[in-house]
Amino acid sequence: MTPNTSLHTSHISNLTLRHKGKVRDIYDIDDEHMLIITSDRISAFDVIMPNAIPEKGTILNDVTRFWLNKLEHIIPNHLADIPLHEIITDKQELKAVEKHAMVVKKLNALPVEAIVRGYIIGSGWKDYQKTGAICGIKLPENLQLADKLPEPIYTPSSKADVGDHDENIDYAATEKLLGADLAKQVKEVSLQLYKTAAEFALSRGIIIADTKFEFGVDENNKLVLIDEVLTPDSSRFWPADQYQPGSSPVSFDKQFVRDYLETLDWNKTSPGPELPQDIIDKTAEKYKEALQKLTAA
Repeated sequence: MTPNTSLHTSHISNLTLRHKGKVRDIYDIDDEHMLIITSDRISAFDVIMPNAIPEKGTILNDVTRFWLNKLEHIIPNHLADIPLHEIITDKQELKAVEKHAMVVKKLNALPVEAIVRGYIIGSGWKDYQKTGAICGIKLPENLQLADKLPEPIYTPSSKADVGDHDENIDYAATEKLLGADLAKQVKEVSLQLYKTAAEFALSRGIIIADTKFEFGVDENNKLVLIDEVLTPDSSRFWPADQYQPGSSPVSFDKQFVRDYLETLDWNKTSPGPELPQDIIDKTAEKYKEALQKLTAA
């Protein structure tokens, strides 16, 4: 794999860049629509790495589209049916981003990340070891690392700016932010989306240990699913055939990058260190494997 096969930063000369996130570049199209370009950038510990992961952006884009279509019966999504060539006028720029691009409706994004956990891992495991709970939700005693929870739990967080860390908040805080009715709807829909997706993924050999959803509301205050959905960046995907409670499972995501960074004397602040080619290649393979398993006919 060579670096020129990847898209680290997009450039669309006839559109205004509205926001550059950790992975996505967002452009204004008009008052009602925007263009999301999912780059091949990779972040870890909330820091963007200088290297890109070839094809990562197109895979994330494909996985999100796959789930948006599969879950449309539960909640509407922000996809807009406008051909890309009508929006990007330069043919070279169009070619560079067409597999990375998604045209979406502009909505009022909610200031909450809707996190659902079906297994105990990561920060949830650390919390449980200290308190016997995750984000204040009491759990049974004697759970092991990576155990399946009796029922999926909803543990929302507040949204952070680039470079900052998201903060876990309790359900009462989401009621203050969203209002009681909308907070309840976000929680119920998030749990339903997770359960539906987790059941399907398991039939394809993937355990979705946890995930993060984002929502917006339209002009009628109707809830809409936005942003990336059930990708290896927003979720923990584990191979079901290697799952063993009590040990930390391998995952179809940037775990190779995280594990490598943990071996360095790096303070986890920007700028991120250069990644070795073998770490880039192994990470790219994991993303490809996740897409192939999910979408296999």
